Amino acid sequence: MIITWLGQACFRIQGKDSTIVIDPFDTSIGLKLPKLSADLLLITHDHYDHANRSAIAGSPFIIDGPGEYEVRNIFIYGVQGYHDSSHGADRGMVTMYSIEYEGLTIAHLADLGTSELTQEQLEKLEDVDILMIPVGDIYTIDAKGASKVISQIEPRIVIPMHYQIPGLKLGKKLDDGEKFRREMGAKAETMDKLRITSKEVPQEETRIIFLKP
Repeated sequence: MIITWLGQACFRIQGKDSTIVIDPFDTSIGLKLPKLSADLLLITHDHYDHANRSAIAGSPFIIDGPGEYEVRNIFIYGVQGYHDSSHGADRGMVTMYSIEYEGLTIAHLADLGTSELTQEQLEKLEDVDILMIPVGDIYTIDAKGASKVISQIEPRIVIPMHYQIPGLKLGKKLDDGEKFRREMGAKAETMDKLRITSKEVPQEETRIIFLKP
């Protein structure tokens, strides 16, 4: 499996038989997407920096809300969450996703705005191998909040997302990735793409991996 971060909350997950794209953004945020096609498109919420469906070529199966799905032998669980710390009163709801594919469980936490998951959410986001989590503050949880959620989920690999990178323009400047790196106090790796199989998942220490957009 190859996991590529394309900026903001957008990821491409390429397996042997299928490609998944999550949260393609509109280029008005200052970032550009490469040409993308997918078998499966996941949308966490309908904000312009997460829901550019037209950026994906082909006719992908689209999932954009809570529920249980099976597509091309991929199991997806959509879990409802809050986009803010006021139970959705400020920015509404998001859908977090747990994806089971090629022996790996991948969780994408969308624009999560709460620094603590409920027991019900945790039950649907358990035994996570790879966690994609926002860390940039303003529109999501910050580094400290992300650290708390990571402690709850206890994933084997953490990939931070939704933080300030060169070119990103959202109206308000997000925290950069360094704040999260310092908060975790762990040695972080940086790579262009994550190439991984289920046999290569760490079993003891959690790896923090920054992907280059």
